[in-house]
Amino acid sequence: MTNKDLAIAASTIWVVVAAILVMFMQAGFAFLEAGLTRMKNVGHVAAKNVLVLAIASIVYYIVGYGIAFGDGGNGLVGGSGFFPSVDELLGIGAAPFSWFSTIPAGAGYMFQVAFAAVSLAIVWGAMAERTKLWVYFAFGAVFTLIYSVGSHWIWSPDGWLFTKGMQDFAGSTVVHYQGALAALAGALLLGPRIGKFGSDGKPNAIPGHNMAFVTLGVLILWFGWFGFNPGSTLGVVTGDRLGYFAYVALTTNVAAAGGALGAVAMSWLVIKKPDLSMMLNGAVAALVAITAASGFVAPWAAILIGVVAGAVAVVGVLGVERIRIDDPIGAVSVHGLAGVWGTLATGIFAVPQLADNLATGRGGLVYTGSFHQVGVQAMGLLAVGGFTFSASFGALWTMKALWGIRVEPEVETAGLDVSEHGMWGYPEFYIPVPGGYGTEAHGHLGLAHAQRAHVHAPAATPAQVPHAAEASA
Repeated sequence: MTNKDLAIAASTIWVVVAAILVMFMQAGFAFLEAGLTRMKNVGHVAAKNVLVLAIASIVYYIVGYGIAFGDGGNGLVGGSGFFPSVDELLGIGAAPFSWFSTIPAGAGYMFQVAFAAVSLAIVWGAMAERTKLWVYFAFGAVFTLIYSVGSHWIWSPDGWLFTKGMQDFAGSTVVHYQGALAALAGALLLGPRIGKFGSDGKPNAIPGHNMAFVTLGVLILWFGWFGFNPGSTLGVVTGDRLGYFAYVALTTNVAAAGGALGAVAMSWLVIKKPDLSMMLNGAVAALVAITAASGFVAPWAAILIGVVAGAVAVVGVLGVERIRIDDPIGAVSVHGLAGVWGTLATGIFAVPQLADNLATGRGGLVYTGSFHQVGVQAMGLLAVGGFTFSASFGALWTMKALWGIRVEPEVETAGLDVSEHGMWGYPEFYIPVPGGYGTEAHGHLGLAHAQRAHVHAPAATPAQVPHAAEASA
């Protein structure tokens, strides 16, 4: 084997491992979203995270990969590589995916489809606890195509924003901003959950049921991000630097740390307590923000980007709620506002020599005194934002007008676990289970709990499903 062959082999191993790390982030989203929602919807949330990966995997293979990276297209969409063959996926630096010159096209698919699934997972977070199951299938397919167009603009060598020099190393705009905009469209069209806002317009707290789940989810996401950002080098050699992915991992980590601390500080200032959910959202927001910048900025700038992102997450979550948008997991703020900040911050703090090494754009404002790169970043945000929000809103509005996208009030009250899936994530709290809560084996819970379990025993029948909700309120 030649040195080139060895480099390709090493790069392929690295990119596939990174893809697996990114796919593992679906487990992080599952814990995060399940923990931030109510017990009666946990099974539904879990099912959604499996469906996300399944839908994205098929749709992206059939058409999305070609739209995003297929040769022979134009500045707006790719022109080939649809339903790719065995030979096409085994090719390296060859049509229809010649952009992938350091790894086989099949490895490129594995890495890129994991990103598409993450973006789709963000969408459902803001639509949680009130969306019909079929919408996951229908809009999941539509959004995968929308996502593919945006990624072509910024990441394909044919894309019009790529040719302008837009810097988005691993997807603050492509993955997180696009996902957040579609999430915003869904939240607006669905409206708030029952009871979220009072008649006076003031928000009522609907706390998540398990903060340990949320913490575990965030830690999994933090871990998975070491595939997300470093894996975007697409090889063990980047420009003229060997092992550049290790540097990207460093900036990713210190930014996340800064985000957790920035959120704690802002939470202390605004709500007078170091709120755990805000700290966790701050860490994720920082990871979102550094995603665009991770290959372009110095460590000190990465920390600053993270601290600001953590503060933005706290203010953003409270602000979104104040304008009466119900976003159960804070997707609009954590992935949207932080994605905007990270994209613009790249144009501010990009180190000229790192931009040269990546052959993308120019040095940032801090180093060059020029607003050129900031302007390119802002132009990309406006263009992608306009396209993604309008396309997502239009698709969901059509579905709402024709078939309805929100479950009926009695279904929402009972919980989507039983109504959409015929089961519960926590069955012992809703139906009698041999040896479960409310039985003699748990007599320490008292007679009241046993009586409640007896009253709800028939809750598995459709006619009595609404009564089960009383235990989950």
